[in-house]
Amino acid sequence: MKPVIALVGRPNVGKSTLFNRLTKTRDAIVADFAGLTRDRHYGNGKQGSHEYIVIDTGGFEPDASSGIYREMAKQTRQAVAEADVVLFVVDARAGISGQDHEIAKYLRKLGKHCVLVANKAEGMTEGHQLVEFFELGLGQVFPISASHGQGIKPLVDMALEPLLIQIEAKDDAEEDSGAIKLAVAGRPNVGKSTLINTWLGEERLVAFDMPGTTRDAIAVPFERNGQKFELIDTAGLRRKGQVFEAIEKFSVVKTLQAIESASVVLLLIDATQGITDQDAHIAGYILESGRAVVVAINKWDAIDEYARELVKRSIETRMGFLKFAAMHFISAQKRQGLGPVWDSIAQAHRAANCKMSTPVLTRLLLEAVQFQTPKKTGMYRPKLRYAHQGGMNPPIIVIHGNSLEHVTDAYKRYLEGRFRKEFDLVGTPMRIQMKSAENPYAGKKP
Repeated sequence: MKPVIALVGRPNVGKSTLFNRLTKTRDAIVADFAGLTRDRHYGNGKQGSHEYIVIDTGGFEPDASSGIYREMAKQTRQAVAEADVVLFVVDARAGISGQDHEIAKYLRKLGKHCVLVANKAEGMTEGHQLVEFFELGLGQVFPISASHGQGIKPLVDMALEPLLIQIEAKDDAEEDSGAIKLAVAGRPNVGKSTLINTWLGEERLVAFDMPGTTRDAIAVPFERNGQKFELIDTAGLRRKGQVFEAIEKFSVVKTLQAIESASVVLLLIDATQGITDQDAHIAGYILESGRAVVVAINKWDAIDEYARELVKRSIETRMGFLKFAAMHFISAQKRQGLGPVWDSIAQAHRAANCKMSTPVLTRLLLEAVQFQTPKKTGMYRPKLRYAHQGGMNPPIIVIHGNSLEHVTDAYKRYLEGRFRKEFDLVGTPMRIQMKSAENPYAGKKP
């Protein structure tokens, strides 16, 4: 599971610049005045083989009691609660302030893993220039320059080191139980809690608490018709006596982590609200993560025929990139249409872990080329020679040949359709990788 890094500090200390540096994007808006960032902003980062989630926050005033600053403080507290490590960013040139002391006091009370980062420290080679920041009582001061990229790699290594040790130890301790890990994802109030309670209560599934670390989504193992599942919940489950109660408590980080941890994701959409931008963003993240997916349109009984047609058209136009996924129209409250959903979940899991032999893949590839050759680009026409499987969950097909860098995206989609039809790959994304043979005469004089 990806560790989570939260950036915290007073306004205009360079948090958004550091966010862009950590995520290698320009997603955060950066300008030279205070208070530009107001909401939490999420991004993915990677250093070496280690991936992580970064949360950018607005200027933090822990004691703010009114107006926009109180809302910004609320957003920051939520980010800190979701994080595994907090980077407390201060301005090395402006020096320490009373607001820095208030933030440090708040962070010390929480007892979270915290790293004190002195930004804008370019050219400050003398250690005594940062001595005043030891007053904050958060240990060593780590000087960086987010705008110049100085000190970023050592900072990430140092911040993630204790977390990666915990994650690796946990992964080594886990055993494969044969259970399908299922995440239920979707916007708040789409009916996740109703659906989960229906599964756990009405279908008499075997369920119990599985303790995890504070950063984990709660996992609930259960069984249906002899198949074991492990529900990775994004709604937030708590136990009340002997009854599980789902609490609709939306967390972006928990949703992202649950998607990453799952074998199959059930994307739940509210039919009464239609397809929103947030639905499309979650669906895009599922596709990017390579997870198998089943789409369920909930509250189908609550809309008329005209609204149903509008929803179907909206799905085709806004979520056409998930056309490989099975789609179901259900009512969690009335327990309608839930049986076929389980069949699609099992089918998507099988497809994501499908084993494809090299002879069959190569035969399919050559038949596809014979039926339709790839387009010639300039003086080059790609030659596709053979294919083999390069991975599972999602399935990866590696194609070898010559001049394959000229294969168009349209032709890749054509090949994907042929492979999907042959192996019945419903519910899982697929990756096609092209590997061209090296030219033995390249660089040699005639």
